[in-house]
Amino acid sequence: MNETIKTIYERRAVRKYDERPIEKALINEVIEAGRMAPSAINMQPWKFYVLTNKELIKRLSKEISRAAASEISKMKIRKLMKLAASFFYLSHRLDFLKLEDAVFHGAPAVIFISSPKTNEWADLDIGMCSQNIMLAAQSLGLASCPIGFAKYVEKTKSYKKLGIAETEQVIIAIIIGYGVEKPEPKIRLKDNLFFIE
Repeated sequence: MNETIKTIYERRAVRKYDERPIEKALINEVIEAGRMAPSAINMQPWKFYVLTNKELIKRLSKEISRAAASEISKMKIRKLMKLAASFFYLSHRLDFLKLEDAVFHGAPAVIFISSPKTNEWADLDIGMCSQNIMLAAQSLGLASCPIGFAKYVEKTKSYKKLGIAETEQVIIAIIIGYGVEKPEPKIRLKDNLFFIE
């Protein structure tokens, strides 16, 4: 198996990290890989805000947990039902609000990725950028996990500390660090490939 495919097969969403900080050179390297992602008409809509302050990471985790719970409680029943499975999966426990760090899982670095609010293709572009970052992290011996709940950071008291412009919106965050777990691969669906000849 070639190294690129091997990295793809070995990457996992890791939610347990040790406390070792990550060198800025490694963070720069994974972000450079993110910048190599394709984007619609080469707009490169992403901006990266890297948070390594442990106290602020913990504070934002708690504030995001509360903001997410509040937003979800406001949703209509149909949306709630649609979100219920993924919400439980992301929180891992019914009492996730009580966890020490339910959102960022003790990772030493959080990369918030934002885009202009006016760019309708940014979600797709940032999805590709995020995958590049996570694969680069894997290839460098780092673990990672995409954090969709990070979009609720805009509804927290501490949001302004990130310095994100009002014209931007957070699409996703990626946590990276030295993982202390090796999750088993999940079963992949095989009945979703169709050749049209």
